[in-house]
Amino acid sequence: MVILIQCNDRVGLVADIASVLAKAGYNIVAMREHVDVEEKRFFVRVMVENISNIQNIEKDLMKVLPDDAIVRVNPLPDKKIVVLVTREYHCLSDILIRNHFKTLGADVQCVIGNHDDLKDITEQFGIPFYLVSHESKSREKFEDEILDIVTRYNPDFLILAKFMRILSPGFISSFKMRIINIHHSFLPAFIGANPYKQAYKRGVKIIGATAHFITNDLDEGPIITQKIITVNHSLLLPDLIKAGRENETAALARAMQLVFDDRVLVYSNKTVVFE
Repeated sequence: MVILIQCNDRVGLVADIASVLAKAGYNIVAMREHVDVEEKRFFVRVMVENISNIQNIEKDLMKVLPDDAIVRVNPLPDKKIVVLVTREYHCLSDILIRNHFKTLGADVQCVIGNHDDLKDITEQFGIPFYLVSHESKSREKFEDEILDIVTRYNPDFLILAKFMRILSPGFISSFKMRIINIHHSFLPAFIGANPYKQAYKRGVKIIGATAHFITNDLDEGPIITQKIITVNHSLLLPDLIKAGRENETAALARAMQLVFDDRVLVYSNKTVVFE
């Protein structure tokens, strides 16, 4: 079982937490903590054995923690996710393969696409695919249809696997810090359509990818992980696009692993990641 805590920092927090867990009969097998000195904020991730007393542990911890403490107890290792896609296959195919071989750390409940390009590959893995077209309807109607499907499955997280539609603040607020997105890190230098073509024309030497939580500020949510690879003049545009997609796939996979393993805490639009 994993316990995540964040609160205002003070002397003796680690000792108090360890004491509560010991009295409850928990054996601590790993404990990682971090203090943001500027914010005077304390973060800790604790792995424990013996979860027979789980109902009371959060209440017992709150008794010794500052009033502002946020405690999250996660007894179940696997999460439930819904994946949203458009037309690009690279991130979804990686998710489906990991899900099939039980290495994802989560169970894919369904895939929702605003085009049907990825319907066949999704259903080949026995996962339901829902087509929700954004054409000839308002964004509100489009999102209501997606929300209706999502609520049937009650997922822990939504994964935007190259889902190329901007979600409204109302939709995002329903899944605060539970929507994970992946994008190329050319932003804001290469904005709009064909970012890899723009980068190719500029002769970039580094390709980046950023996985982050979605907020109302487009592509400015808390960063979970970033990956880069070096490129050079010998790559043609198709090579650059292929390299970029592989990098995006790797970044999203790593971000999901960190989140599903309960290694990420969010505060002040940034993350503390216990790797």
